[in-house]
Amino acid sequence: MPSVRSADFSTVTEVPGLAVTRENLAMAVSRYSYAASLTEGADVLEVGCGQGQGLGWLVRRSRRVVGGDYTPALLAGARHHYGARVPLVRLDGQALPFRSGSFDVVLLLEAIYYLPDTERCARECRRVLRPGGVVLVCTTNPARADFNPSPLSTGYVTADALAATLEAAGFDVELSAAFPCARASARTAAVTFVKRLAVGLGLIPRTMRNKALLKRIFLGPLVPYPLELDATLAPAAPLSPIGADEASGFKVIYALGRCPAAPIS
Repeated sequence: MPSVRSADFSTVTEVPGLAVTRENLAMAVSRYSYAASLTEGADVLEVGCGQGQGLGWLVRRSRRVVGGDYTPALLAGARHHYGARVPLVRLDGQALPFRSGSFDVVLLLEAIYYLPDTERCARECRRVLRPGGVVLVCTTNPARADFNPSPLSTGYVTADALAATLEAAGFDVELSAAFPCARASARTAAVTFVKRLAVGLGLIPRTMRNKALLKRIFLGPLVPYPLELDATLAPAAPLSPIGADEASGFKVIYALGRCPAAPIS
């Protein structure tokens, strides 16, 4: 079974104090707003929780929340902030260290593209979920015109491939998308051209902090990423239901996989 590579994902993770665009902050608020709407009274696992900026939001709604990540430095930051409020576990999303049927909700929010074997990850999510449970996957859309892959990613899944992967693992899948791509304008076309050229030539910085300067030049003023996310920081973006071949006009893809309910005896 492929393993997550021995890498420090803190260099490509949004951490407290990092300078981000207002759209990046809105994207983070939006994914945790959607996630929180699924977790009322539930036992929740977040795979790839990073430094845990969304865990506090989930804790306020859920019965139990467990945060998991592969990078010790990120988990250390989360432990420093949350203390005993949230159990935190070092894990590989392809081999979850939990018994079958342990959770009602599993979240993979901007994390699945760091896993070499997404099929194995999907099966593991299905295994640890109870009947009627759900998995929510949020991912950057690789079909967008200005797509820029993370330097530590192992591969990005398109909407149709993500739906097929979850369906093969036994989920019923609903696809949606958010953050429509900007309408064509001279400035938008120029920025997109420069970005695609920079990506093709390998000129994009490899760390979040080094990317901040380019974002400030091309996208305007930046804001600090918070210790904890909440609904007051930015409006949550509306979700648009999509078919598997209708994602190209959006920046973010969501896939909600539902486990079949237990049969009635």
